[in-house]
Amino acid sequence: MSTLSRRDFLKLGGLALGTLAFAPSVKFPLGFDDGSLVRVATTSVSVYREPSDESAIVGTWYRDELVHVYEEVKGLNGEPKTNPIWYRVWGGYMHRAHLQKVKILYNKPIASLAEGTRQLVEVTVPFTQAYQHTNRYGWQPNLRLYYESVHWIDAIGEGPDGIPWYRVFDASGVYHVSSMHVRPIPHEDLSPISPDLPYEAKRIEVNLTTQMLSALEYDKPVFEAKIASGVTSVRKPGQISTITPIGDFRVFEKKPAVHMGDGNLFADVDDYELPGVPWTMYFTEHGHAFHGTYWHDNFGTPMSHGCVNMRSSEARWLFRWAMPPFKADKYATEYYVRDYGTPIRIFY
Repeated sequence: MSTLSRRDFLKLGGLALGTLAFAPSVKFPLGFDDGSLVRVATTSVSVYREPSDESAIVGTWYRDELVHVYEEVKGLNGEPKTNPIWYRVWGGYMHRAHLQKVKILYNKPIASLAEGTRQLVEVTVPFTQAYQHTNRYGWQPNLRLYYESVHWIDAIGEGPDGIPWYRVFDASGVYHVSSMHVRPIPHEDLSPISPDLPYEAKRIEVNLTTQMLSALEYDKPVFEAKIASGVTSVRKPGQISTITPIGDFRVFEKKPAVHMGDGNLFADVDDYELPGVPWTMYFTEHGHAFHGTYWHDNFGTPMSHGCVNMRSSEARWLFRWAMPPFKADKYATEYYVRDYGTPIRIFY
């Protein structure tokens, strides 16, 4: 009797077919949702026989492959202690550190945009291929946009598959994305949380030892989340530190969508290009910020280049709560006087 290969398994499970949904020419029914998927968010992730990195490796999945999760389990002996969650998958167990929970949710296009306005959208599929269009070369693929990344759109037109596509306005350039793969974010979804409180009644505290963030109102915690702060690394002369700075700061700029990296629209997937980093709040002029994260799930462990990484849903909450309030109908970059943003204390 022959052994069932992983390729055969994917075909039987529908994942091989489902992955085709992210090609521009394939259409699937609206409203399909598979909530038991994770995307490999790094070069590769190993499958272990047991939920322990000391057990035998029995398989490997590669970047952007989609994996069915049967259940979440604790690692043997609660390891690793900072992030002890493993996923039971076909053939064994995968640690969640470099896997992103995703869904496949399709969207109806919006009919039009008012002249001179822009609209925030959020990617609702594991990934979608963005394209540039020129009269000379036609449609050319560039960046992949990932689940929960956020982008500004400023126009609607016909895409390479004949359905409406949105034009994305990015700091690095202009490209297009399928309207089926992104959800327009209603203004009410970004309404401020407790905006009537005095500025000094709110405070953000980040404990780098415990990798925990707390939002306080009148010194009482109203929200807590695990974070991933900057890694400690050996610097060469002239290199910028990757350690998250400690001290007292204030929120001085809020952007719902930021392209982090070198701004190369034709970058390889292994390059440092992170388009649509969501719910970014800067607290230093050197670029340190709180923001959502779609490229790992290793919260509780330092992972960043100095920023405070958060789960995207939790970063959105903090973005709405922190002062100054964000006005979703205004899309121009706005800098705020440092003395009026929510106070921040970062410590060990």
